[in-house]
Amino acid sequence: MRLDKFLANNTQYSRKEIKRILRADRVTLNSELVRDPAKNIQPDSDVRLDDLPVEELGAGYFMMNKPLGVVCANSDPEHETVFDLIEEPLDKLHVAGRLDIDTTGLVLITGDGKWSHRITSPRFKCEKSYIAILSDTITDRMIEKLEQGVVLEGESKRTAPAIVEKIAEDEIRLIITEGRYHQVKRMLAAVGTSVTELHRERIGKIYLDNALQPGEYRPLREEEIAIA
Repeated sequence: MRLDKFLANNTQYSRKEIKRILRADRVTLNSELVRDPAKNIQPDSDVRLDDLPVEELGAGYFMMNKPLGVVCANSDPEHETVFDLIEEPLDKLHVAGRLDIDTTGLVLITGDGKWSHRITSPRFKCEKSYIAILSDTITDRMIEKLEQGVVLEGESKRTAPAIVEKIAEDEIRLIITEGRYHQVKRMLAAVGTSVTELHRERIGKIYLDNALQPGEYRPLREEEIAIA
């Protein structure tokens, strides 16, 4: 790995700042001053910044309150992405359970592939809880169908049974364990209504921190990582 990339990944400094730091003779590689940002380092290299060892960070685990209009992609030519909103080493991170551009709420971001697989794989039956504002009044019959599972347009396999809590005449809490394409919207369309607002409040046992404003994020606590 290039030295500047390693330093940017494992310190609070940007690649641009790293270049200035290197020119200022603040970095040593195996006890020798180094200025070349392209210098190749090995896993056992001793890299020091201001004589303090720089160690590779862990995978990283974060939650974000995704705002409206932001996409869950590493890059997008037209829209702001969740990665535009965070100041972390991006090459290691991915979204565990994406949200549509018009859906808000809890997004989990990590570099731990096994951990995110437990969240996103249907075989682990990880619950995702959403608050949905509907275009119509939700009826008991609609709720019954959702709780039995519905056949989505273009598919033949019925969805797994959902848990539905009626909050208001046009508002429900919907809990699902799958992650099909646009699943919540398509499930509600299958029972004869549509979503005007959709917000994810929970993944597994991790709840969105109410202190996070739209666009804000924080590291997950150890107990949150363990219970996901």
